[in-house]
Amino acid sequence: MPTPGARIRQSSKAPRYQQLAEELRGLILKSKAEVGDPFPTEAELCRTYGVSRFTVREALRRLEQEGLIARRRGSGTVLQPAAARGGALHQPLSNVGEILQYARGTKISFERLADGPIPANYAEQIAGDVGGPWIRLAGLRRQMDTTPLAYTEVFIEPALGEIVDHLDPKRFTLFRQLAEQGGLSVDRVTQEIQAVPVPTPLARLLGMKMRAPSLRVIRSYFAGDRLFEISVSHHPGDRFAYSTHIEIGSHD
Repeated sequence: MPTPGARIRQSSKAPRYQQLAEELRGLILKSKAEVGDPFPTEAELCRTYGVSRFTVREALRRLEQEGLIARRRGSGTVLQPAAARGGALHQPLSNVGEILQYARGTKISFERLADGPIPANYAEQIAGDVGGPWIRLAGLRRQMDTTPLAYTEVFIEPALGEIVDHLDPKRFTLFRQLAEQGGLSVDRVTQEIQAVPVPTPLARLLGMKMRAPSLRVIRSYFAGDRLFEISVSHHPGDRFAYSTHIEIGSHD
């Protein structure tokens, strides 16, 4: 494992165990350590990040659920092989922070296409005003080892046109840059996830067979009731998976 980073930020609104899980997830995905290599102990993580044992245990529980680590009584925590998680990249699906983590662990370059309407098969899945022409971008997202992970189309409302030419996908997610430069507050992100045959033009780009199953994710970004960005990603079915964590509390 690489050397862990700085202490968890006190100012963040996210729970500390969630912040720690994001930090450790990034280290694991970037690590060149071998499968089965030991992972830092709970005590070491507590000292390094200045957090409680409860925070560490909750963070490790998330990573274990995602198949990134294995915790074995008597032998500590070790890294899991990719095969243990189906050979796929797992993205947690709980909050915007975890969307950002996905972006940090991959790379993409976008090409600007001709402005146009949102295709009808996408528009019917989106709750919001999708009429009129949209600014269109598209690009192939890859893992750091260059394996194709998704083909992503992005639709941006025309009112943000002056910002589009200054977007830098190497910095962070487009929606965060649009919000920052456009003075918007991202209040809501919705997702529609569906298994569909890979579109014929994308099969070669993604290294897939014609009509092979793909995971299509349509993500809509809202500032209040204003829908300002839509992204549509097609993932090879064997290279990507979402993991959702639902906390069950006590109910009267």
